[in-house]
Amino acid sequence: MIPSDNHFASDASAAPQPLPDIRRTITLNAPIDKAWKAVSTAEGMAAWFMPSNMEAVVGHEFLLEAGPFGQSPCRVTEVEPPNRLSFRWGKDWTLTFELHELEPGKTEFTLIHSGWSADQVTEFGQPHSVVRENMAGGWVGIVAKLAKLLEA
Repeated sequence: MIPSDNHFASDASAAPQPLPDIRRTITLNAPIDKAWKAVSTAEGMAAWFMPSNMEAVVGHEFLLEAGPFGQSPCRVTEVEPPNRLSFRWGKDWTLTFELHELEPGKTEFTLIHSGWSADQVTEFGQPHSVVRENMAGGWVGIVAKLAKLLEA
């Protein structure tokens, strides 16, 4: 009799199934300091993303005003002015903004939305796989709004 390997299949299905991070990179026609203010202050973020009481201080807890989804609790986890800001968003996600000066007046901006898992649901009971696809498309417009704001 040949031993069954079925127990390996059940072990594998119990492991979290990560989904890829959402990454959006664009070139902003703006100096890095201006871009940093747009991504690292409550006033700046409200103009292109969501209203909040965010402060770029590691450990600062704040709320994003997520429209019909209500308030989302967040906590700043990393601040490296003017190049990187990260915060935990809700129970699962991390949002990171990376800025790199390409030349005076031009800044590369990368948004990274991580923390996706195929076997998890959001606080609102929606599967990550569904929400991830919706948000991947939504970030395209949101990042474009940042570019338009900074180039005005």
